[in-house]
Order: sequence, then structure tokens, then C-alpha cells
Amino acid sequence: MNKNKYVSKTKAISRRTALKLGAVTSVWIPTEVLAQPPNRMRPQPGDQLVYGDGDFVGDLIDPTSIILNQQPFPALARDPDSLLKRDGSRLNRLMITRIDQKKLSERHKENAAEGIVAFSAICTHTGCDITNWDAEKLAMACPCHESMFDIYNGGTVIGGPAPRPLAMLPLNISKGVLTVAASFRGRVGFTQQF
Repeated sequence: MNKNKYVSKTKAISRRTALKLGAVTSVWIPTEVLAQPPNRMRPQPGDQLVYGDGDFVGDLIDPTSIILNQQPFPALARDPDSLLKRDGSRLNRLMITRIDQKKLSERHKENAAEGIVAFSAICTHTGCDITNWDAEKLAMACPCHESMFDIYNGGTVIGGPAPRPLAMLPLNISKGVLTVAASFRGRVGFTQQF
């Protein structure tokens, strides 16, 4: 009687091969599982802009309704296909207004759509929401530590402790709809300082 009668005729996987397979699947599986949900993703090129607060929250922003030098108002990006708002992270909040395009610094003109500009609503100092507006200086201001940002010069800091400008979101107008032209110019949010 053959002692190897019940032993498989196929070659067994070596320990080294098993370890390699384990390493590959351990890296691959978490990547799929830990993928960022679409509503937490930063605004994507082609996203439409919608009102972020108020009676019209979620409605498309009509570019013709934005008045020159008005106080910036909250907005969010929305995927045009799924209509999913990118509201899963406060770092996606935007502030939008219209400025005189002729007075906009040359460096930042390509980020505006017919004078409409969008900035991150998160202060670069400690991450407070930027809600204040200085109509005389035409500057957005943080209520926490009074950092001020020049909207005519790409969100440059003109007062207070903020260490860097606000991130600016390039815009486009396509078929009468305000859309995202490219990813943020600059880092969104604040830098922890120890």
C-alpha cells in the first residue's frame, strides 16, 4: 500500500509565498476600506457651487446674483452627477463674493470667474470659521483673533496673527453655473504650532 495515497500531488505553497501574499493583501484591503467618503473630499474640478447656509442651502448659486464687493457668503461644492454636497468636512466650507476684476492682483486673476472669488472659510491661524467682513478694507476677518485677509490679493494676511493666506479655490462659469476650475491654491486649514 502506498503511504502517500492521501497526500496531494500538487505542490504546497511555500512559507515565503504565503507571507508575500499576506503582505500584499494587508496593504490592498485597508486602502479600499479606508477610502475617503465623497462628501469629505475637497471640491473637485467640475463641481457646482451651492449655498452653504440660509434659506437656499443646497441650491445652485446664480453668478448674476452676486453683487460687487458684497459681504462674502457661505458655499459648498456639489458633485454635478450625484448631487452630493461635499459637506462631510468643515475644511470644505467656502466664502464667495464678487470683486472688481480690474483691481484683482495679476497673480490671482486666473482664479476668478467674472470677478467671483472663493476662499476657504477656515482661518489659517487656529482654524476658526471666517465670518466677519470689513466693508471699508474689503477684507474677510476672523472673529477669534482678528486676522484679516485681503480678497483682492489672493487672501493675503493684512492683519492679525494668521501665518499664511487663505486657500483660494479657482472658479469657472459654465452654462450659467458657477463651477470649480481646479483644486485649492494653498493649504486649507491651520497649522498646529507647539
